[in-house]
Amino acid sequence: MANNQKGNVLAIAVMFMLFFMIAFVTNFAGSMGVIVQNQFGASNAMAQLGTLANFIAYACMGIPAGHILKRRGYKFTSLAAVIVGLVGVGIQFASGYVESFPVYVLGAFVAGFSMTMLNIVVNPMLNTLGGGGNKGNQLVQLGGSCNSVGGTIAPILLGYLIGGQASDATVADAAPALIIAMAIFAVAFVVIYFSEIPEPHMETAEEKAARLSGKAKKDPHGPMSFRHFVLGAIAIFFYVGVEVGIPNTANLYMSGLEGVGPVVAGTLVGFYWFCMMLGRLLGGAIGAKVSSKQMLTFANILAIVFVLCLMFIPEDVRMSIPGVDAQVPVSMVFMFLCGLCTSVMFGSIFNLAAEGLGKYTPVASGIFMALICGGGILPFIQGLVADAAGFINSYWVVIVGLAYMLFYAVAGSKNVNKDIPVE
Repeated sequence: MANNQKGNVLAIAVMFMLFFMIAFVTNFAGSMGVIVQNQFGASNAMAQLGTLANFIAYACMGIPAGHILKRRGYKFTSLAAVIVGLVGVGIQFASGYVESFPVYVLGAFVAGFSMTMLNIVVNPMLNTLGGGGNKGNQLVQLGGSCNSVGGTIAPILLGYLIGGQASDATVADAAPALIIAMAIFAVAFVVIYFSEIPEPHMETAEEKAARLSGKAKKDPHGPMSFRHFVLGAIAIFFYVGVEVGIPNTANLYMSGLEGVGPVVAGTLVGFYWFCMMLGRLLGGAIGAKVSSKQMLTFANILAIVFVLCLMFIPEDVRMSIPGVDAQVPVSMVFMFLCGLCTSVMFGSIFNLAAEGLGKYTPVASGIFMALICGGGILPFIQGLVADAAGFINSYWVVIVGLAYMLFYAVAGSKNVNKDIPVE
């Protein structure tokens, strides 16, 4: 095997590891909602505050992280992200012992900075290593399956750590999971430090000299000059809100249901992320043959059908699920089946929006990350609707997000600005 091929394989493996950590840490915030409701007396909306803080960090750090990536490269950005993630999880760990809700929220916010930087790295890198287009989409979807593994493990692990009744849960119960996260960050730092990471989009020496001297030529264009990118960034805002809102709200809903409780709720939410993994593996398998547009269109139509089933099947219609010791609402089956649909949406939107951007890709990736704040804002809005009108009615927020993404897939993703030079 040629040296560059070996380097690509190792780089892909490192990106897959980072993808895992993004979901593993992010999903703590959602799963911890059950805990903070009990220990700190939070409402449905306030229980989403950790998630909101985690994702608001994207709005704060997205664009700056894009500039860091451009100036310092993928490896530096990855190492910095891992250090920040270790600190953020450490603060969350400490919150359980000082019994402070603000400290917990601060930890989630700091961890969000890490997740922003990691997302900045992994998506454009995997797309580049795959050669863009359908091949790039295929690699992003396969990497996303690692993301889903982390997402699957986090809520199940936390549910079992809580055990018993939600009313007994405290942040200290989650300590083992937080320690695992910190250990993985430490291992990731060592692996990345000794790995060779390609730097396809890093600024050249000439560009750096021009920037430092103040003589850099101002580019009349940028990512925001492309209509399909602007609409795609909005689609990412809605997507992450949908991806997070579906399981987070279901977790709060089921944890309080008689005969269900936090252990079963965490397991079913884990099924959602497991379905995302299966969907991403399928997306990776067919990604070279099916366009991102086709994939995104089909996934959104099916997701709308599933969410409507979730909303309109009565709560008292229940069934047994193998491996789950409880009678669960049939509607919640459609909750975790939604994971099959959301699995391929991010990669598809990213590829459609980044197509044809060329030199503007790093900055575009930063803007993308800023809009990931939707993962905190929409679930918070969904929590407010749940407080006012009930958990089930809050899923109309999800329907709105899915409808917009369907519009983007069908009409908004066309590049109408091909006259702009990108080299």
